[in-house]
Amino acid sequence: MPQESGQRSHPATVLIPEPRGGRAQRATYLLLALCAAALYLAGEPLVPTARSLTSHFVALQIGVLLKGICYLAEEIFHLQSRHHGSFWRALSACLPLRWHGLMLLISGSAYVALLDGDRQLLSLHLGLASLCQLLTFALGLHKPSAVEMSEMSERSKQNVAHGLAWSYYVGYLKIVLPRVKKSMEEFSRANPNTMACKETWKLHILIPLSCDICDDLEKADSNIQYLMDLTETTLTRAGIKKRVYKHSLYTIRDEDKLWHCAVEYAAPLQTLYAMSQDECAAFSREERLEQAKLFYRTLEEILKGSKECAGTYRLIAYEEPGEAETHFLSRELLWHLRQQRHEEYAVCEGNQLHNPSTTLSSTELNLQISEPDLPQP
Repeated sequence: MPQESGQRSHPATVLIPEPRGGRAQRATYLLLALCAAALYLAGEPLVPTARSLTSHFVALQIGVLLKGICYLAEEIFHLQSRHHGSFWRALSACLPLRWHGLMLLISGSAYVALLDGDRQLLSLHLGLASLCQLLTFALGLHKPSAVEMSEMSERSKQNVAHGLAWSYYVGYLKIVLPRVKKSMEEFSRANPNTMACKETWKLHILIPLSCDICDDLEKADSNIQYLMDLTETTLTRAGIKKRVYKHSLYTIRDEDKLWHCAVEYAAPLQTLYAMSQDECAAFSREERLEQAKLFYRTLEEILKGSKECAGTYRLIAYEEPGEAETHFLSRELLWHLRQQRHEEYAVCEGNQLHNPSTTLSSTELNLQISEPDLPQP
């Protein structure tokens, strides 16, 4: 059934991670409630419990203060180049004064009030707290985990993948994609039997998560054969006169049938691959894979928000099999081409077509739907 076929999911969809949600924050609130309940049920006296709680708060704020002082010892040598000569800007960058300063003042005052004037005990606790925090910094135990670093980078959008995706969109896709449909239409008029299925009139962008790109698609898979180039787009851009943008059409062999589509690799992946091969970049294979997935997700989000690029592209992310397969790439392309045809069926069957001169029932509409490569009624 066409509708059932159109709902099939591709194995590649599980390769791309979704953006992180707020589960860690919710888990924090849950554990906080459990700890509070455990303390309440323990039945400990209120004053000693409050004294212990405030001492822990003081220790944490002292840790933030000492860490800021350590960073400030380095930043004062970069006032001109990093902080425009302002000591206050350097201090604010090292010490989050607004909230941590307030917390240190409140918790410190509460702790002093609960000690009942025992200054010797206060000095001992402050000294031990400072010693523990400095030992934590010296041993590197304060550093965020890999998950925290990944989340911070994604939220701040400062990954290599974010820059590459935006550069690819602004410098290339935003220019060429709005012209793809017109180029396909011109080619279809000149070759009426070649590009019959309009749903495939898109630029198919290959995104191998290994970032290993083959410059010649015909060498990558013998079932993919170059057909011709679409109409060129010539623009003056970034000081380059008559800069040429073009796409190549390929024939994909599917047993006894031939498919035609415009396909190319996402060129920025070559940058990720080159970085993983260069010692200066210090880019591991695992980091390259993570960045490739993030590149796909970022590019997808950018293109979804672009009205002028709607319906002009198909992102094809895939992971090569462990063992070399001769026709893996052509099978991947064929899967997406078939899906586009099935999606066209689903839209046609699920929505009534509007004809200004004739009103048809849904039954009559279904009877008039035919294969895209056959004459339409």
